[in-house]
Amino acid sequence: MENYVLSDGLRLPKVGFGTYLLNGAQGVNTIVSGIQTGYRLLDSAFNYENEGALGRAVKRAGVNRSDLIITSKLPGRHYGFQDAISTIQESLYRAGLDYYDLYLLHWPNPKRGQYVEAWQALIQAQKFGLIRSIGVCNFLPEHLDKLEKETGVMPVINQIELHPYFNQQAQRDYDAKHNILTEDWSPLGRASQMLKNDTLIKLAAKYNKNVGQLILRWEVQLGTLPIPKASSPTRQAGNMDLFDFVISDGDMAMINSLTKPNGRNNDQDPAEYEEF
Repeated sequence: MENYVLSDGLRLPKVGFGTYLLNGAQGVNTIVSGIQTGYRLLDSAFNYENEGALGRAVKRAGVNRSDLIITSKLPGRHYGFQDAISTIQESLYRAGLDYYDLYLLHWPNPKRGQYVEAWQALIQAQKFGLIRSIGVCNFLPEHLDKLEKETGVMPVINQIELHPYFNQQAQRDYDAKHNILTEDWSPLGRASQMLKNDTLIKLAAKYNKNVGQLILRWEVQLGTLPIPKASSPTRQAGNMDLFDFVISDGDMAMINSLTKPNGRNNDQDPAEYEEF
C-alpha cells in the first residue's frame, strides 16, 4: 500500500475503508474482515452510530492499535464549544479508544453559523491529546477561508463527495493549494449505476481490472484518498488492488469528461445542505 503524508506529518494509506451502515454484530464482522484483509485507515462518524462496532472490531482484529488510523466525525447538533468537547469524549468512550487519529467536522452547516466554534473545539481536543489530526468534511473554499481567518489553523484533510460523475476539480485545486488532502466519500457514486457506465466498462477491460478498481485508481491518480465500503472479503481485497497499473493521461481525461455540474448523488450542496 502506498501512502500520503499530511501537512502535520500523519501518514495515511492511499485507500481507506468506509464503515457507513456497518452496525451491530454483522458490522463488527465486516470491519474485522476489512482490517484482516489489510485496511489500516477506518472511517466512521458519531452519526453512523457504529463507533462501538468499530471499537469492538479493532479489539478483535488482532492488529496493533498503533498500526491503525481511526477516523470519526462531529455531528452538527454538537457544534457548541463545550458540547463538542463532551461529544468527542463520548465518541471515544463509545469506541473504547484513548484517542482518534483523525476527527472531522461532518458538515459546515453554514446557516447555523457554528462551524468556527466547533473547529476551535477540535483544536482544543487535539491539544488535550484526544485527537492526533483534525480535519473537515464537505467544506467549500469560503468555509475554509473563514477557518483560517478566525483561527489561523487549516484542516489537514477535507472529505468530500467525489466520483466520476462529480470530480470536484475546483475544490481539489483549492485543497491542494492549501496543503489539504482531499478524501473521497461515495467514491463509486451510485455504484448500481456507475458500474454499468459503458465508458468505464471499456476502460476497465483495457487494464484488466473491474470498473470499481478503475474508478478507485483514477481517484488515487488525482491525488485523492478514496474510502470505499465493501462487505465481501473478495471485494475488500479487490478495492486495494490498485497499485500494479497506471491509467494513461488520455484515459484519465476520458474519465474526467464524465463529470456533471449537477453530479452530486443526493443534491447535498454544502452551501445549502445541513446535517445535524
